[in-house]
Amino acid sequence: MTSPSEYKRVLLKVSGEALMGKRDYGLDTETVNAIAADVRDVVAMGVQVCLVIGGGNIFRGIAGAAAGMDRAQADYMGMLATIMNALGMQSALEKMGVPTRVQSAISMESVCEPYIRRRAERHMEKGRVVIFAAGTGNPFFTTDTAAALRATEMKCDAMLKGTQVDGVYSADPRKVADARRYEELTYLDVLARDLNVMDAAAISLSRENKLPILVFNIHAPGAFAAVMRGEGLFTRIIEN
Repeated sequence: MTSPSEYKRVLLKVSGEALMGKRDYGLDTETVNAIAADVRDVVAMGVQVCLVIGGGNIFRGIAGAAAGMDRAQADYMGMLATIMNALGMQSALEKMGVPTRVQSAISMESVCEPYIRRRAERHMEKGRVVIFAAGTGNPFFTTDTAAALRATEMKCDAMLKGTQVDGVYSADPRKVADARRYEELTYLDVLARDLNVMDAAAISLSRENKLPILVFNIHAPGAFAAVMRGEGLFTRIIEN
């Protein structure tokens, strides 16, 4: 089994909510800078890194649809929110001296590059961090699914999911005191137990392509780098 320390190219998935910090919505600069610093440290280790960032801190398509909006339109609004988050993260990374490119699945050439797989791979080979924005470019697909898709396209060794807790639990440990924490799971475990990690499409795509998923607490200082060294707390989701 490959250990995290042997991963040479990874995708980090960060939810939009993770960028809010203690705010009710939007971007918290301190939180964005902390995550950017963690990414910088991993890049300094010689690991090629790409990111997918959600948009739930600004707009969530499912919530918009539930409020009566057309689902496709709501999802497109959510995609635009991910572009805003991607630009914010790019700014934070570049202030730390990390060369970064944003590629969007929705053409927006005045602010970022269009998504081109070969160009993205070349950026990463040159040591640049690539942030993939606008999900898959299609409604009805989550940014979790987009992350699994981009990680597969980029031939990543693993996908890391930065969450609010230090792994996968049987229930929300912030609400259920005796929730069980898992060290390792299979893709089928996640699907069968309906564990709230990523949506089923993302898990199935990862399983089909044998893409390991590592789930950790994005808010723990240095957690991303620690996981890449095979240290700290995280849950690994793999095939048997």
